[in-house]
Amino acid sequence: MLGNLASGGPNAPYAARMVSVREVVERVGPTLLRDVWVPEACPAVADVVIAEPGVATSVAAGDLVLGVAAADVEDAVALVAHSAGRKAAAVLLKPPLAGKQAVRRAAKDAEIALVEVRAATAWAQLVWLLRTVLDAADSEAIDDSDAGAGDLFRLADVIASVVDAPVTIEDVNSRVLAYSARQDLTDPARVSTIMGRRIPDDVLARFRSRGVFRELSRGRQTVFVPAQKDGTLPRLIVPIRMGGELLGSMWAVVRGPVPEERAAAFAHTAPIVALHLLRRRAHEDARRRASAGVLRALLEGKVGPRKAIEELDLGEGPHRVVVVDTPGGDSADGEGLRLALLERISHGIGRRPVATELGGLLYAVVPDGHGPGSWAELRKALADLRLAAGSAVDVGELTRSRAEAEETLGLLRAGLLRDNAGSYDEVWTALVLHRTAAAAAAARVTEFGPLESLREHDRVHRTEYLATLYEWLRFPGDPRAAAAALRIHPNTLRYRMRRLLELVPLDLDDPDVRLALLTQLVVLRWS
Repeated sequence: MLGNLASGGPNAPYAARMVSVREVVERVGPTLLRDVWVPEACPAVADVVIAEPGVATSVAAGDLVLGVAAADVEDAVALVAHSAGRKAAAVLLKPPLAGKQAVRRAAKDAEIALVEVRAATAWAQLVWLLRTVLDAADSEAIDDSDAGAGDLFRLADVIASVVDAPVTIEDVNSRVLAYSARQDLTDPARVSTIMGRRIPDDVLARFRSRGVFRELSRGRQTVFVPAQKDGTLPRLIVPIRMGGELLGSMWAVVRGPVPEERAAAFAHTAPIVALHLLRRRAHEDARRRASAGVLRALLEGKVGPRKAIEELDLGEGPHRVVVVDTPGGDSADGEGLRLALLERISHGIGRRPVATELGGLLYAVVPDGHGPGSWAELRKALADLRLAAGSAVDVGELTRSRAEAEETLGLLRAGLLRDNAGSYDEVWTALVLHRTAAAAAAARVTEFGPLESLREHDRVHRTEYLATLYEWLRFPGDPRAAAAALRIHPNTLRYRMRRLLELVPLDLDDPDVRLALLTQLVVLRWS
């Protein structure tokens, strides 16, 4: 039998929501949900209802129906048929029912989405999160208070009383999300952590060297870290998990080993904090998606700067467009990496940069300078990736900065720059040479003179006369510098130049000859 969820039903306040089943699954995340089958015409979600035994159901169009009471395949198939008849958006079941062939076939035949709920997920927690997602979808601009930031600080105070010690709540990037007002026991590491809203790098390194984060990832309920020689007080740390995913951790500054009962009580608060963190993530995801959509439209020239300033909170002063080159292209691995980087850029680098995906690349708009979330900080944080920045411009000229960033990325991809990163104004010499080479190549300037003879000789005999001539012309009168650029001895350079001049008649004393040859060689090197 079926029943309705208290506060649910067709007239519930969520009836006008226009978020799709697929979007709901994405926003709650793979920690809790997996779409088994979703029809091509992905339905919109209106509300959440629970199927309970012994009570008549009130399933309406667009509902997410939670199969709490489905005990076997027969129950699950009946629930799918009933929900489809009422035009519900999806049926949510736990394994193994969601994966049974008969249930999947029933969902496909009835054209209703089927979603699997991870086995360890509590139904009450899921209802709370689903309602959070539906609520977040109703507003494009969500501030921190909507994400429960105040509640998280109040919760930190409650947890501090449970463990009888000052507490910080941190995410997986060691950023402080909330901390207790209680400050009776503290040390420089805690003060720096709260002031900087994240664990300082040197303190982080010390905890990492002691294996703290390795222990957190291994499923331990609590991790005790003794006092350190530098005066850092002991810590009792509790990981925050949901469905097997590590969401963050709670750190209590303690005087020494904590009694087992109190440590257990501290650990038992973790599921409550996990709910808050998942709710916060759902709100932040909604805000990030809204910002990404506005930024994408701005970079494509589809919205004006006034809307961008209002909705993206870019602040005053010039900004740069930064483009990040991600390996993997359009493959699943590439897409996964871009999503992870979007999360890292949007939430883990200083003042939140605005980022979006466009054409298989990541774009971020960051303030110029060296402050939080700036181009300088982003460049340092993503030093292992290839990224390029346009020049610093007003918001109304961000499309120009985007074009400049893409041109700079082209130089990086072609291996024409020494570093993995660069900005348009930094690499002006490379841009001049590249554009000159492109224009000269279109004029077919390499077809004149003896250059083709040298190219053919290098190809057939595996010599390096073109490279030798290029460096000789770049360093006039300085054979040592030219030889160093080629990584050969100066005598080897002189020998090559003698052999080169025996092959082709060149008057290298004529400045126009030198300039023409250098132009041709620039075309070969930079185009």
